[in-house]
Amino acid sequence: MHVARLVLHDFRSYPEVELDLEPGPTAFIGANGQGKTNLVEAIDYVSRLDSHRVAGDTPLVRAGSDRAVVRVEVRRDDRTALLEVEITPGRANRARVNRAPLPRTRDVVGILRTVMFSPEDLALVKGDPSDRRRFLDALLTLRTPRLAGVKADYDRALKQRNTLLKSARGRHGSVDLSTLDIWNDKMAALGGELVAHRLRLLDDLAPRLASAYQEVAAEAQSDRRDVTATYRASVGLPDDAAGDPAAVHMALLAGMEERRRDELDRGISLVGPHRDEVVLDVGDLPAKGYASHGEAWSLALALRLASFALLRDEGDDPVLILDDVFAELDQGRREQLANLVVGAEQVLVTAAVADDVPKSLLGRRFRVEGGLVQHD
Repeated sequence: MHVARLVLHDFRSYPEVELDLEPGPTAFIGANGQGKTNLVEAIDYVSRLDSHRVAGDTPLVRAGSDRAVVRVEVRRDDRTALLEVEITPGRANRARVNRAPLPRTRDVVGILRTVMFSPEDLALVKGDPSDRRRFLDALLTLRTPRLAGVKADYDRALKQRNTLLKSARGRHGSVDLSTLDIWNDKMAALGGELVAHRLRLLDDLAPRLASAYQEVAAEAQSDRRDVTATYRASVGLPDDAAGDPAAVHMALLAGMEERRRDELDRGISLVGPHRDEVVLDVGDLPAKGYASHGEAWSLALALRLASFALLRDEGDDPVLILDDVFAELDQGRREQLANLVVGAEQVLVTAAVADDVPKSLLGRRFRVEGGLVQHD
């Protein structure tokens, strides 16, 4: 699978841009602030309906415009699909495939699969639990696109339940809580499916993560070359939780009942996948707080390489995007990374300086300057 054409209308800094792309490596070279990351961000957005840089859609629309449109032509063997997403802040976004409207925008998720590594990925190691949950759920929806709907439904149920808990805060006896059990069951059912799939994903990712870290951290001390990722749930889970969403459902219900008083006192949901954590360890110590800067970079990169390997093993190569990462690496690590990814069907690279990019990944080159994208 590869992106053959990218068309943008009022996306980020671009009023209009059209690019023809090819399989293999492509490099976008330009100084900071010239718009090179905007190009790969658009491709990644069509894949996941999410940006690696911002939480909301408003910054994606060019200042002064009401909407942005991203069109991506995707080719797989001898088949072509035209994917289009219309981004309209404050209103529902819309998506089309081959010019035909989709019933739900999220139905476009997973048709194009991307894996992006960027400087923001340090948050996967050093950031809050929400950063690691977001990583896991984004990979989940690429692997199993229908889970985008499960996650959206869970978030809506969580919001409704929190509204009810907040209204009851400090006034337990004067607020009707008859609907709380209904929201408990709905949220636990959706949460049970989400947690079970997260656990299964982490089980499948683990050996690939260990292998990827061994490759990118080959120069590390022998006792710092092993990494593990452990799921820490907000409630105790049965041993077979990964294969039994119904058992997780019951565990979440029990946890909600146990913490009912605390939730009413605080006015917030304290049980569920929105409170879970993925604990990353390097050697015998947690990566957060103990990993060096180099180890954190290696671990973040290993998470992305493991994601790529997992998606590749289960289907076509995802489009691999390396956004402004080579400037952070020394020459040895640059070459090491290039050797690991050069065989991907399509690799898109951004860099401020061409000399930072290993020659094997320069491939076709575009110069990005002053809002213009020109073949170099």
